Amino acid sequence: MDCCNLGSSSLLSLRPSSDSHVSPLPSKLRFPKLRQPSRVKSFVVNKASGSDGSCSENGFSVPPSRIFIQEAIGAEYGEGFETFRSDGPLKIDVDFLNDKLQEGFLQRIRYAMKPDEAFGLIFSWDTVVADTRALKLNAWKQLASEEVTSHLVDYTGKYIPEDVGIQKAILSAGADHVLQKILFWGEGESELERMKSRLSQLYYENLLKLSTPIEGLKEWLDAVCTARIPCAIVSCLDRKSLVEALHRMGLSKYFQAIVAEEDGMESIAHRFLSAAVKLDRKPSKCVVFEDDPRGITAAHNCTMMAVALIGAHPAYELVQADLAVASFSELSVINLRRLFAHNGSTFMDLQKQVVEKTPPKRKLTIDTIF
Repeated sequence: MDCCNLGSSSLLSLRPSSDSHVSPLPSKLRFPKLRQPSRVKSFVVNKASGSDGSCSENGFSVPPSRIFIQEAIGAEYGEGFETFRSDGPLKIDVDFLNDKLQEGFLQRIRYAMKPDEAFGLIFSWDTVVADTRALKLNAWKQLASEEVTSHLVDYTGKYIPEDVGIQKAILSAGADHVLQKILFWGEGESELERMKSRLSQLYYENLLKLSTPIEGLKEWLDAVCTARIPCAIVSCLDRKSLVEALHRMGLSKYFQAIVAEEDGMESIAHRFLSAAVKLDRKPSKCVVFEDDPRGITAAHNCTMMAVALIGAHPAYELVQADLAVASFSELSVINLRRLFAHNGSTFMDLQKQVVEKTPPKRKLTIDTIF
């Protein structure tokens, strides 16, 4: 059974079924070109289509240090990003998307009969879909080993400590901070750039060997496919590498939208908003699967629900999530309904505060009848 094949192309595009109303907004949106890799024509489309002409720089189609940069959370005040249309610039923010992506009349009838289809699921690539922490840690250890081997006399102090706390700091911080403030490997700007470039190369080499997703993920995706809930995946990887990794893990058919480096999003929240647009679901009806407290904060900033996967961070660091689980095997589709069951189907929808006016006081008069 081809699960989640909601459109003609299960991975590269999402075409809603003919019996559902399609909002005209997603087909007209153009996302900003914020960071274009050199010799790569960066573009963003409203559907998760692949990039055709991707040139390579240092062996990649993205800047080498992009993978090891700590992204901003974003949307702290509901702000989004600015895109450009023929009639001028257009600001896309959380309120705008929640308003413009409202369900049409036919969609509301369909979702009344099949409420699960109204949701959109957004999965973070790192540690939620794949064990990228192991890939990154191996890349750091390989880099340290190469530095010691190539500079045996001057670089004998280069190694990755086995302390769990230090390794956690290495995996959660950006490459610049790790090299200069944690490992103290800073010997000049050019040397730092060389090590960051080599670090990304090692990561991509390890990525080619990745073929197994997080335990229980396939079974969970099978369940949401049966319920016909559209799914998206967000990552800072370039689209080509991400698609190839999904193919190796056998997950291509489950995702109808991809948000990758070519989409040019500046923050974690912007990636989530871009995924909501590609799924044609308003942010307040989306559920984000994350393992990082920063990602959970970004989801809530976008008025999305957040399901935390315990593992990389302990449960007490994920208390702000709407639901925390140890593995995907603990989830069922009914859990998604319960996330939105607090105030019925309108929970988390934007509402105007009604200010009741005090009625004018009535004067009591006594009529005397003679």
